[in-house]
Amino acid sequence: MIEFKILKESKISRARLGMLKTSHGAVETPCLVPVATQAAIKTLTSEEAGQTQSQILIANTFHLHLKPGEEIVKSAGGLHKFMNWPKPLMTDSGGFQVFSLGFGRDFGTGKILKGKPNSSIKKGQQPKLLKITGDGVFFASPLNGEKIFLGPKESIKIQEALGADIIFAFDECTSPMADYDYTKKSLLKTHRWAEICLRSKKSKQALFGIVQGGKFKDLRKESAQFIGSLPFDGFGIGGEFGNNKKIMTEMIDWVIRELPEQKPRHLLGIGRLEDIAKIIKAGVDTFDCIVPTRFARHGAAFASEGRLDFSKTKFLKDKNPLDKKCSCFVCRDYRRNYLAHLFRANEITALRLLTFHNLYFFNSEIAKIREKIKKGKF
Repeated sequence: MIEFKILKESKISRARLGMLKTSHGAVETPCLVPVATQAAIKTLTSEEAGQTQSQILIANTFHLHLKPGEEIVKSAGGLHKFMNWPKPLMTDSGGFQVFSLGFGRDFGTGKILKGKPNSSIKKGQQPKLLKITGDGVFFASPLNGEKIFLGPKESIKIQEALGADIIFAFDECTSPMADYDYTKKSLLKTHRWAEICLRSKKSKQALFGIVQGGKFKDLRKESAQFIGSLPFDGFGIGGEFGNNKKIMTEMIDWVIRELPEQKPRHLLGIGRLEDIAKIIKAGVDTFDCIVPTRFARHGAAFASEGRLDFSKTKFLKDKNPLDKKCSCFVCRDYRRNYLAHLFRANEITALRLLTFHNLYFFNSEIAKIREKIKKGKF
């Protein structure tokens, strides 16, 4: 189980400072939850991930079910021992894969649309490679095409075997292209699944319910009120977030106003650098995002002067540290010219160094925000 204590609430925003205690240690909130999809932060060891100031990670239920399988993880002593991560862990439910391997793949869209959609997903419509039913979802395995069924009972059973501190209820993450009728029907299904997840859980893990409802204010509020009324240990805010960042922060606000004040709130899959201040001011406690790690693997580093692209030739002549204001070992020991050389030479060391720096940089920026909340300046 977990214990969540609000240490300070801002008087100028909805931001709050908190302490989330688990059996594997405490987490100062607000904080980033880096994504360890297959029980690893890509390119880093678990020890290195800890050295980036990361306090808690989130692993992927669907992908760990595919390989190596939850029974192998369980027989290794659970996810913490399996990946040698002594700090707190979350696992998602597999609900995001209903979107990413379904309509997300069909239409090439993410959780936030770029521009307005050309068409909409209507009630009764099915993705090409999935079948969504009232009981759960039939997937085609990305490994061998084999049929895999995942529903609320199955998701909870897998997550209990994996053994993370915090697990999530199974839901359908809807597409930003879904119309009102589709979203309404999906929402009722997600609510029914939430109740099944609560009944199915046998472990002492903390279970978070997930609020859906898409871009529709009445559905978001309805979902927050319903999920918030159930005995979850905390809440995830999921699904799509419209077609611009302004709408996204409004949608988060609709939800948070309806959720119980004293329980932790996790924002699923959002956390670009430019979003962080907004979502913390909206009242989010934890949030997971692949941006710092994925961008690093494409040669992009985040720095106090902005984003740097190490695929560009100009950095080969730049003898400065990656970021003079950063205290991570990459900025202390390496120069931009070397990092640019490594990336352009396709050396995997470049990906490791940039991943480490990006996570350290994100965590440092969030630590500064926590300090501002503490001083009443955020």
